[in-house]
Amino acid sequence: MARLLLGVSGGIAAYKALETARLAVKAGHAVRVIQTEASLRFVGRASFEAITGAPVLVDEFEPDPLRGAYPGERAFDRTPISHLALVQRADLYLIAPASANTLAKLAGGHGDNLLTTAALAASCPVAVAPAMNDRMYRHAATQDNLDTLRRRGVVVIGPALGQLASHGEYGLGRLAEPEQLLEACDSMLRGAPADSWAGVRVLVTAGGTREPIDSVRFIGNRSSGRMGVALAARAAARGAEVTLIAANLAVPSPPGVRLVEVHTAAELASAATREFPATDVLLMAAAVADFRPAAPVEEKIKKDAGAPQAIELEPTEDVLSALAAGRHGGQVVVGFAAEHGSGAVHYGRSKLERKGLDLIVVNDISREDIGFDAESNEVVVLSAQGERQIPHGPKEQIADAVLDEVQRLRRREVDGSKRAHAGRAARVR
Repeated sequence: MARLLLGVSGGIAAYKALETARLAVKAGHAVRVIQTEASLRFVGRASFEAITGAPVLVDEFEPDPLRGAYPGERAFDRTPISHLALVQRADLYLIAPASANTLAKLAGGHGDNLLTTAALAASCPVAVAPAMNDRMYRHAATQDNLDTLRRRGVVVIGPALGQLASHGEYGLGRLAEPEQLLEACDSMLRGAPADSWAGVRVLVTAGGTREPIDSVRFIGNRSSGRMGVALAARAAARGAEVTLIAANLAVPSPPGVRLVEVHTAAELASAATREFPATDVLLMAAAVADFRPAAPVEEKIKKDAGAPQAIELEPTEDVLSALAAGRHGGQVVVGFAAEHGSGAVHYGRSKLERKGLDLIVVNDISREDIGFDAESNEVVVLSAQGERQIPHGPKEQIADAVLDEVQRLRRREVDGSKRAHAGRAARVR
């Protein structure tokens, strides 16, 4: 198994690093831990040392009893420089939690403690898992720092939405769960760079929008969000940084993904437009209403007043077409088409071309075993190159097959770019 170096910065989420270390050791990895001084205020050295069976280092100048070795290895004869030896022998360096201050130092190239100097000396893959208050996470400086790290090849394992340390606060900033951290690490360790989803930013929409008639009633659809949730969960399991825009889900959202809740088509359009520019892969699995009441009533329409003579409808935004039209180079856009009857694939092909998509996933909702809210599905994935029939199976299995198709498409684009670059270079010579 691998040598995993775990860097722990200051924050209440440091307690999750203990479970991450335990799971990594249980999986067979040899783990060493570096802590910042601030992190000692939340979790002591002794806890990590008991779990890993190795001493924890905090200061650059303190001696390492194992002299740079990992558990199971013989200590070296010479005393190495701590911030060089540990990371030099590591197969992966995970910094979790990564506080806002630590992210700023890493982005700025600072080396004022053992954790940051080890990051500067790292030749192995590096991953950071941010954890902080949502206002700190959303601050432009923090987002710029994360973008800087991504450009340098650092993998960002995004935070989740949920209860925060401050009493009564809820938002985006919870450290990803230990299981997700370990899954992302394992993905980075076993996957070749061209095949890895680590660091890939995936935006998934799921569920069905509801368009209000009055303060009580709405026009909606029967989508449960199961397919979109499965896609988000499987993308996260591959190491991707996942944002899930959820419209009225009938199932729980998966852990470890960033959740954005919406209700109407307009809210979904606004959220998707905001999130899409920073996205590598869009999986538009939500059932977005095509029409909405043109003049919804703010209060409840009373029954004794008589039923309205008519409800006038107006078209909603074509969210997918707008996003596809505005994408930048390298973004992959995947649509979903829930069609009824024998013409499903034909209509899906038309939608693929009309909306300018890379892929479209078509399923026939006339079948009871794969319709709305079913736990299984059977789909056809269409692209400009052809189509692939994905046989009946659990939605998690279908999700993996769809992601495989996305990965093949991304790999073809990378290979095409390399060939084009080689051709240009040959012409220059």
